[in-house]
Amino acid sequence: MRDLPRQLTADELAELFEGRTRFVERLAQVEDPLGRAHELARTLTDEEKKEVLDAHPAIGASKLSARSATEQGADDDPDVLAELAELNRAYEEKFGFRFVVFVNRRPKSEILPILRERIERGREEELETALQELVSIAQDRWRRAP
Repeated sequence: MRDLPRQLTADELAELFEGRTRFVERLAQVEDPLGRAHELARTLTDEEKKEVLDAHPAIGASKLSARSATEQGADDDPDVLAELAELNRAYEEKFGFRFVVFVNRRPKSEILPILRERIERGREEELETALQELVSIAQDRWRRAP
């Protein structure tokens, strides 16, 4: 496993965060971007938080980056996928941003109870959790990369 880098380009960060957002641009300008990402995420405007979360693919989506597809696994149970699609829709409707969770190679069926629990939260708590999860995903991607 690799240590967190002292500096990364916007392109390198965009790969870790699934898109070149204003958050990624800001991280590319600081030393220890992945180490400071949690701190910097808290300074984003609501619009910037939504932008970075919405850049990430939905759990169970059909269009995924190669990295996301590997992380999400191949749990193709139609009942699980249907419930994920419905819960993702309800989540986005309630909160106004995409559900993001550090899957950590767990099957999609194990994500369902997490999504059910998180959809019951308040928006501010859920926004903070989603951003923490997003940063954890990026850090894990860096550490696991060859």
